[in-house]
Amino acid sequence: MEYVVKLIWDSEAGVWVATSDDIPGLVLESGSFDALLERVRFAAPELLELNGAKRPTALSFQAERLERIAL
Repeated sequence: MEYVVKLIWDSEAGVWVATSDDIPGLVLESGSFDALLERVRFAAPELLELNGAKRPTALSFQAERLERIAL
């Protein structure tokens, strides 16, 4: 099964935030995109196990970052 994790940049806080509709309880943040990916890779299997699900066979990451520019 593939579990989808959304990574969204919070420009006000200056951090990436990870959430998932597929993994109950997954809410993580980090100032580094790569560090957040690693945190999710470790946390996702533990959260799924606590919620009685099978370990993930795949994590799909969807990243979104909006930057405002001056014209």
